Amino acid sequence: MDHDGRAIEVVGILGAGRVGLVLAKLAVAAGCRVLVAGSGAPSKIAAAVGAVAPGARVAEASVVIRDADAVILALPLPRHRTLPAAAMRGMLVIDAMNYWWEVDGLHDEFADPRTSTSEIVQKHLAGSRIVKAFNHMGYRDLDEEARPAGSPGRKAIAIAGDDPRDLAAVARLVDVFGFDPVVAGSLAEGVALEPGGEAFGADVDAAELRAMLDRFPSSQRGRVIARARASSTDAAR
Repeated sequence: MDHDGRAIEVVGILGAGRVGLVLAKLAVAAGCRVLVAGSGAPSKIAAAVGAVAPGARVAEASVVIRDADAVILALPLPRHRTLPAAAMRGMLVIDAMNYWWEVDGLHDEFADPRTSTSEIVQKHLAGSRIVKAFNHMGYRDLDEEARPAGSPGRKAIAIAGDDPRDLAAVARLVDVFGFDPVVAGSLAEGVALEPGGEAFGADVDAAELRAMLDRFPSSQRGRVIARARASSTDAAR
């Protein structure tokens, strides 16, 4: 739902790689209308989308942004800079991206422990409402582990964001996609979902995912981030 309380009925996905296609499949199975855009012409991804997520429609990115109730970012992280901030103003945007330095190249801003990568995306899309979700579980597990609500051993997806209403909307989407939602905290706290955190790669139930998130501050990665953020705060005073 958005801030007016409307359900997310039309899911837009920017990115037609493995994660984007699996999310399109889950969205179709959940009964959503699904729009998918790749990096080129829609015709280039039509066959792949049709094979994995029959019922999803391919379109130009501008159409996906215009017509979707919420947009999932399943792009290489550096490409967030190409997103049209003005056109996406006011949108609920779900960040499923990760920083892979081996693929993306070295980027100091993404490696900076003082900020989460979703906060960097939020800075570019200043008028959008960013929620981190669907980034920490591998695409094969996303594809294979979806289960109806209440199923024994149902797996969990963590989400992070700064607005309770947006978190509630994304939690509902996680649920209809077939997973139990677990709120990790603010967008800044979403750093626990990134590579290097115990929750990254997790294919576990809600209780175990919650325990992983609770352990993060005392982990080596968590302590490094806490020290860097504390030093940044002290320097700003």
